[in-house]
Amino acid sequence: MADTLTVVVVDDHSIFRSGLRADLDRSIEVVGEAADVPSAVAVIAETRPDVVLLDVHLPGGSDASISGGAEVLRRVASEVPSTRFLALSVSDKAEDVVGVIRAGARGYITKGASGAEVSRAVQAVAGGDAVFSPRLAGFVLDAFGAAVGETAAADDELDRLSTREQEVMRLIARGYAYKEVAATLFISAKTVESHVSSVLRKLQLSSRHELTAWATARRLL
Repeated sequence: MADTLTVVVVDDHSIFRSGLRADLDRSIEVVGEAADVPSAVAVIAETRPDVVLLDVHLPGGSDASISGGAEVLRRVASEVPSTRFLALSVSDKAEDVVGVIRAGARGYITKGASGAEVSRAVQAVAGGDAVFSPRLAGFVLDAFGAAVGETAAADDELDRLSTREQEVMRLIARGYAYKEVAATLFISAKTVESHVSSVLRKLQLSSRHELTAWATARRLL
């Protein structure tokens, strides 16, 4: 990964975007901004940043059943598989946290975080980690059935996967593209695709975003 991380800031308040841009670490370059769902989808697809800092509640959405932030993820995440999404919101409601994580975000922090804390979170997410404000992590664990005491169940699920499938699962869940997984494990992209299909089938999941949420909740990343 390059020394400088590229970021797109998505928030409907221009003052917040300006303040955040000024507070981020110098190793983080803001390459785009957006204030609503359509402009967010466009700028993310155009710039393909390392990380998107994404507000949960955005105007301009077309699906009333989900938040604007979740809609952005669903519309653009598959087009930019190497981009990670970090939710940054004033809301600390369980439904907001769980909704955006289900959609594919790699973490969720509140706007009470300092510029230094946000910068560290961006760097962590870009490196493949999942990041949550401490009091929010429990929402994710509860939602995805990974409460303490369910370790045995998680082990049973992992036992369904071969060693190679577990390796592929962890890399895909961290946001690696098929070609990146292939290069890391010295196998073909076609073989990676085959392993991913097998993993999703065995774990009864339907997408790589669900796989990321599953692995995050079980602290496997």
